[in-house]
Amino acid sequence: MSHLPRLWAFVTMLAIVAALAVVVGAVFLATRPAGSLTATAAESDLPDLAGLAPLAAPPTAGPTPAPSVAPVTPATGGPGITLTPPRLLVISQASLPQQTKEDISQLKHVEKIDSFDGGAVRISGAGLNLLAVDPARFRAWAPKAVAEQPRVWSALTQGEFVADSSAVRRFGLVLGSEYQVDGGPRLRVAASASFGLPGVDGLVGMETGRRLGLLPGVALLVHGPEKAATALNAGVRRLLGSGAQVVTVGGGRTARAAADKSAADRPATGKTTAKSTGKTTAKQPRAARQVAVGRPGSYLDLYRRSAAVCPGLSWTVLAAIGQVESSHGRNNGPSSAGAQGPMQFMPATWKAYGVDGDGDGVADIWSPYDAVPSAANYLCANGAGQGGKKLEKAIWFYNHSWSYVSKVMSISLGYARAYP
Repeated sequence: MSHLPRLWAFVTMLAIVAALAVVVGAVFLATRPAGSLTATAAESDLPDLAGLAPLAAPPTAGPTPAPSVAPVTPATGGPGITLTPPRLLVISQASLPQQTKEDISQLKHVEKIDSFDGGAVRISGAGLNLLAVDPARFRAWAPKAVAEQPRVWSALTQGEFVADSSAVRRFGLVLGSEYQVDGGPRLRVAASASFGLPGVDGLVGMETGRRLGLLPGVALLVHGPEKAATALNAGVRRLLGSGAQVVTVGGGRTARAAADKSAADRPATGKTTAKSTGKTTAKQPRAARQVAVGRPGSYLDLYRRSAAVCPGLSWTVLAAIGQVESSHGRNNGPSSAGAQGPMQFMPATWKAYGVDGDGDGVADIWSPYDAVPSAANYLCANGAGQGGKKLEKAIWFYNHSWSYVSKVMSISLGYARAYP
């Protein structure tokens, strides 16, 4: 692609060094573990749900003190990661000013933006263009097949390098090998994936990016309707001027070239609308705002009543998620990613699926009487009531990890045995 040589021209290139030890590794492609999820949690490890009373949060509810037993922290910050495929990739010569990002976010058709660090390093005589990302934030920008690869996100969290599949072929990178970056750390190529970002050869985590000297906030991803890609391109170019590169992402090479050429050849004419920079892009169905579960005196009854929100869903699945996410309300967060309440919802997902379960007129993310039926509502929207593989996939949507699915199913079977 002709734009690649100039796409990262602003980055100071590091000197050439030879790659070090090569260890043969396997390309990770699986999106879920093989075999059925049949392991069962020991009944002795399960808390007494019949004797565990849910406590409604007060009107000014906030974070609760952490208990001695902490739940598993969702890898992606709670349920409801909504994939927002990028339409534009912007590479700037310097950190984009906050005002510029706000102006871009207010353009017509722009639904979401996010900025990341970026730059280039040299390994084995070749320059690699990298983005440094927060896995919890960047996962929503990844293609669906990549978002379903836990190894990719775990590698970034552990400070390892995830190479784009095209870079692996182009530069002869070997998965499992460590490569010395001149003036920087050794990078282990832990995984590969096709991110679909022109000119980007791979990802590292934020801390690794700082150690590599990548430039802060020079890369920007923009999401909006695919049919509006040309207008988005034109509007962003108008705001940035000539000091940045704007590349259309997705839609095939011909479509990208047409959008880029159209935006370059004519001035932008789109009007702007007042939007908040924090808006989300979820095209999720609105949930019923009220369901009737009341205020049962135990978590056992609360889970059983809430399961009725989703015909076909076993209450034991809700109980298992409640145990994993917050130990049944004993650690309500917020998590490091911002998930809140006993069922660890992200606020944006709560807006779409949160319900008023106890009839007090408020859908309260901190109240178990609202949060548990809301979890059933969310699971049901993703097919949980159909059971089998549909149930497993719905649980995966709750937290994008197949090990999480396995854990929930194991605990669910344990509850089914403990409360026949």
